[in-house]
Order: sequence, then structure tokens, then C-alpha cells
Amino acid sequence: MAYDVRTGGGVVLRRAEAADAEAMAEVWLRSFAAALPTVRRAHDDEAVRSWFAHVVVPERESWVCTADHRVVGLLVLDGDTLDQLYLDPEWRGRGLGDRLVRLALRRRPQGLELWTFQVNTAARRFYERHGFTAVEETDGSRNEEREPDVRYVRRP
Repeated sequence: MAYDVRTGGGVVLRRAEAADAEAMAEVWLRSFAAALPTVRRAHDDEAVRSWFAHVVVPERESWVCTADHRVVGLLVLDGDTLDQLYLDPEWRGRGLGDRLVRLALRRRPQGLELWTFQVNTAARRFYERHGFTAVEETDGSRNEEREPDVRYVRRP
């Protein structure tokens, strides 16, 4: 997989760099607020920004989706886990999530797993459409938000 993948329409998928951490955090914050208004966030904005700068970008396989040099989406892989996939709310419905999932599947041909909140019906439909199968539901006692969640798996 190339480091920088032009996908048409001025959109580029590329590995995240340290300079992207702040923009990634902002996309995450906007997307979480839009998609999960009823879910209590476990960390404030500054902690999220710090986590992206000091953990996500330097320690995990992180990718950004940019349009006109602006981060509009992100993908984070941690081993065989699709750890984060978020799009700026203004960029939903344009196929960028599909591109990010295809990238994740190319990067992890042996398969992936992920967790999402049970209330996130749009994400659940999205992952199921991409061949992920729900294999476990929990009461949320093991996540920081204390929100019921569901684990999905996709194997070749």
C-alpha cells in the first residue's frame, strides 16, 4: 500500500503525521458529538487532543483522509483491531468511510475486529454492510463511557 493514495475528487488517504494529531482530534470530537449525542464522553476535549498527539499518532497505525489539505476523516488500526474510524460530519455520505474500511481490510487481510456502541445504529449498519458480524454485546461495564457496546469481527 502506498503511503499517499489519491482517490479522486481531491481526496487523499495517507499515513498520519505528528502535525495531523490536532486536526484528527477535532474530527473525532465533532464526529462523536454528532453521532453519539446521548453517550457520555469519558474524557474532556483537552484529554482527547493529548491522546491523539501522544498515543494515537505516534504509537498506532494512523491514517488520515484529507480534502484540500484538510483532515476530514481518520482511521486507526491497533493490531487486528479497527480502533477508530471517524469522519467529519460534513463529509459523511460521500464514500470516504467505505474507502477507509477498504484500506483497513487491505492493511489487515487476516481480518479485523472492532467495538462500537449499541446505540450507534448508523455505524452498526455501516460495518454490517462491509461484512462485519456482531459476535458479542456487553452492558458497557468494560468501557470508559459505561455504554452498552457490541464487538464486530470480519474474517476473510
